[in-house]
Amino acid sequence: MAYLSSAEIEDFTRLAAELEVANNSLSSNLMRLEALGYVQLRRGFLGRKPRMRVVLTPAGRTAWALYLDRLSLNG
Repeated sequence: MAYLSSAEIEDFTRLAAELEVANNSLSSNLMRLEALGYVQLRRGFLGRKPRMRVVLTPAGRTAWALYLDRLSLNG
């Protein structure tokens, strides 16, 4: 969520590389965030290669901001 909060849209492969996590782990977590409505997963193709782009939704941005507010209140 932190990484996506500063990016408008990010490619799945780059996101996995930047976060240094395995693709299956990232995929699992993104599916949970998608179920909550916090991210949108845009599946498509770049030429013939499958491509997934990840977008933080307005609900996700709000949830992230609330989380950060709670952290600052408790710190």
